[in-house]
Amino acid sequence: MAQATQPTNAPTPQPADNEHVPTLGAEILDDTGSWLQNNMKPLLYVVGGIIAIVCAVVGYKAWQASQNDEAQREMFGAMYYFEADSLNKALKGDGQAPGFEAISEDYSGTASGQLANFYKGAIYLKQGKFDQAIEALEGFSADDILVQARAYSLLGDAYSEKNDYENAAANYLKAANHRPNKFFTPGYLMKLAVVQESQKDYKGAVATYDRIIKEYFESSEASDARKFKARALGLAGGDSN
Repeated sequence: MAQATQPTNAPTPQPADNEHVPTLGAEILDDTGSWLQNNMKPLLYVVGGIIAIVCAVVGYKAWQASQNDEAQREMFGAMYYFEADSLNKALKGDGQAPGFEAISEDYSGTASGQLANFYKGAIYLKQGKFDQAIEALEGFSADDILVQARAYSLLGDAYSEKNDYENAAANYLKAANHRPNKFFTPGYLMKLAVVQESQKDYKGAVATYDRIIKEYFESSEASDARKFKARALGLAGGDSN
């Protein structure tokens, strides 16, 4: 008797309802669940640490902003005395309102505290305290285009008073190159050229005078630069281009 054969198109046998068939997705989920279960505590520590850092940064920025506002209010009295040329009161305070010295120390991490450093340095320079002026001004940093350049120029003045012409020239050059403009840059360049002549760097002075003449020909300094260039050329023993 011939043995019956199963048709080639017969359906694939299906597992019973209660039979478990593992799949790749199920294995991944099982592995993930196991990893999370085993590492839940360290993971919570990491997430908690990140949240704490974010909160600390946000809180610090808010505190810094409030400190800056407070420093601005504190500076009103010192600014008034500075404008009135009452330099000691501007620097030390009047017993009721603090001066620039205290503000620069108490609010050193704020923009207003930095500005107090600038005024403190300017006052020391006027009082002939050149080392203190240098210390204050070198500790000053600001995003403001004009004030930062002015600070470099004041540093140049302080070093010039100490006959340290190398550092004076370096700071005048910083002032001139810090966002150059037609209002103040020619003056900084003139100071640089004068210091270069003091160092007997006549060729450098000629180049600086040339920069004033060519780049800032409409400035009041340009006329003086032409005259001083001729003198510097004579001292350098060179010819004009």
